[in-house]
Amino acid sequence: MVGQMIEVPGELAASQEKFNGAAGRAFVAGLPRRAAEFLARWQLRLDGPAMYGVCALVLPVVRADGTPAALKLQLLDEENAGEPLALRTWDGDGAVRLLAHDEPTGTLLLERLDGRRTLATVPDARRAVAVIGALLARLTSVPAPPGLRRLGDTARTMLEQVPSALGRIADPADRRLVADCAAAVREVAGEPGDRLLHWDLHYENVLAAERAAWLAIDPKPLAGDPGFELLPALFNRYDPAETVWRFDALTDALGLDRERARAWTLGRVLQTCLWEAGDGRPLTAVQLEIGRALRAA
Repeated sequence: MVGQMIEVPGELAASQEKFNGAAGRAFVAGLPRRAAEFLARWQLRLDGPAMYGVCALVLPVVRADGTPAALKLQLLDEENAGEPLALRTWDGDGAVRLLAHDEPTGTLLLERLDGRRTLATVPDARRAVAVIGALLARLTSVPAPPGLRRLGDTARTMLEQVPSALGRIADPADRRLVADCAAAVREVAGEPGDRLLHWDLHYENVLAAERAAWLAIDPKPLAGDPGFELLPALFNRYDPAETVWRFDALTDALGLDRERARAWTLGRVLQTCLWEAGDGRPLTAVQLEIGRALRAA
């Protein structure tokens, strides 16, 4: 494949080393060979510089029939394993369209969107929140297909971890907030929902497109209550004065019961706090501020 070999960006290699250790190093080492394999298998031609995030390398390509596409190479894990199933279920309605998928490696061929224009580039944050709300309303309108992670299981696991996590949190006010978030989750855990959730719909995960103004990418799907979807739009482009406004705008856009949505959003705050306490890291100040704002709202 002369002229088709790729170089792995140093930032991607560093993030894989940081988050995935030996598995990440092996993934990075195998990326040039994997890219060459799928360029040949799916008859693709490179069509520009590589794009990347923390977890994946995305190559702009052209298919044999001249159609632009994007080849996504990623390290398969629990969160992204359901991505192709979710994308097939949505079938392009609010999300990027899946063109091909290799199950053993998690490699995806996707329709090409405009990677230069994310929702984060929209100056008006309230307009961006409205776009997120409209997309989430569409994405969560369908029931989750069998085989995805389930919010009920996630909630049970979180609640089991709370006692040990509280013992690692030194600040009494932070400890009290985490306990309150857990109490909120207990109130709704018996009805975890069955909608198809994106789980990570923030402004960088919404790209401009030709066939629609904006489309979602990079789902980490699970089955559950749409209230569990709202925190990324509160946390990213954070503005403390806008937290409650954003929360209310999103619950209105999705037609959610406000108290249930608040409980599940506090559940997302709890999830982050449990990760951080489990790793021995300080709790994120912005997450704590959002939790306090919603607790009082």
